[in-house]
Amino acid sequence: MGKKKTERSLKSNEAQAVLRRVRTSPQKLNLVAQSIRGKKVEAALADLSFSPKRIAGAVKSTLESAIANAENNHNLDTDTLVVAEAFVGNSMVMKRFKARARGRGAKILKPFANLTIIVREVEETA
Repeated sequence: MGKKKTERSLKSNEAQAVLRRVRTSPQKLNLVAQSIRGKKVEAALADLSFSPKRIAGAVKSTLESAIANAENNHNLDTDTLVVAEAFVGNSMVMKRFKARARGRGAKILKPFANLTIIVREVEETA
């Protein structure tokens, strides 16, 4: 028997890659993600290569993974790929305490985030 095969949630001209539990706040990760939304993948890779943000390397590797998924798993042309979506979600938050004066404690939150990149193949217009 077995369970039925689930339908693909993406269209036939799309591929995605997901980076889970990256150790940065979602707000900081979203600043890098919004810089590549809607761009061609070559331009997005160039922007991430020269970005001064620390997390840009992880975003670049996720984008490269999405490109590889498009090429190998879905037979899409990598020259016509565009970053269709790049969105960030919350993950877990580690809670720590730091000792402060007079026997008090200060709460320290160490957030994690998830990143999803979807690339889409578009037809080039002449």
